[in-house]
Amino acid sequence: MIFRRQGIDIQGALVCWAAAVLSVLSAGAPAKAQTTVDLQLVLAVDASGSVNTERFELQRKGYVAALRDKQVLDAIRGGASQSIAVAMFQWTGPGLQAEIVPWALVKDQASAESVASLMATTPRQLFRGGTSISGAIDYAMKWFPQSPFKSEHRVIDVSGDGSNNSGRSVIRARDEAVAAGVVINGLPILAWEPELDSYYKGNVIGGPGAFMVVAKDFDTFADAILRKMILEIAAAPPSRPIRVGNR
Repeated sequence: MIFRRQGIDIQGALVCWAAAVLSVLSAGAPAKAQTTVDLQLVLAVDASGSVNTERFELQRKGYVAALRDKQVLDAIRGGASQSIAVAMFQWTGPGLQAEIVPWALVKDQASAESVASLMATTPRQLFRGGTSISGAIDYAMKWFPQSPFKSEHRVIDVSGDGSNNSGRSVIRARDEAVAAGVVINGLPILAWEPELDSYYKGNVIGGPGAFMVVAKDFDTFADAILRKMILEIAAAPPSRPIRVGNR
């Protein structure tokens, strides 16, 4: 019995010693360096029930075409670091979001094509669940602390065809994001709610230089997202909303 108690004591001492060593090593290990970029851009894509397969594909093709457009790459090259970080997720109701593109560096044609290809080949993950813009904003806000990049300019780009109808207050979600130094820009699609642009202006977008590009319908989405991304990357917000297509 004495030997067994001593064995337990020795084992316990060894465990404590190992834990102490690991603690010292962890404390002394340098933090992983973050890559500086001109912009951290989170693309939040509406995949709610009102977005059927055809409309979703129009959105997807719009984002892919924008990443492959020379104007976007020229805007990236015009920045101080000549690079941006992009991430994308699909969203519907509260707690219903799906990662499509993890944080990725875009600095040249090859890296832009890599991100565009991932967008083009990743299948739709969500199909129903209401329209929770607040949930999308809250989910996007979790991405910035986990980002391997750093920048003074952090933007959530919300596109959608409806107003917030589930989850918590979108105004509260927006205000908390803005208070944390994040800008929210909007791309309302007026296919179902003709006054959605007014709703986005009053409830969704926020932060210094926040703006909207308004798409008349899903057919004009590609042109709208291209214009929007160029303005976001160039940090040149328009003085008034840009409207794509006739109302």
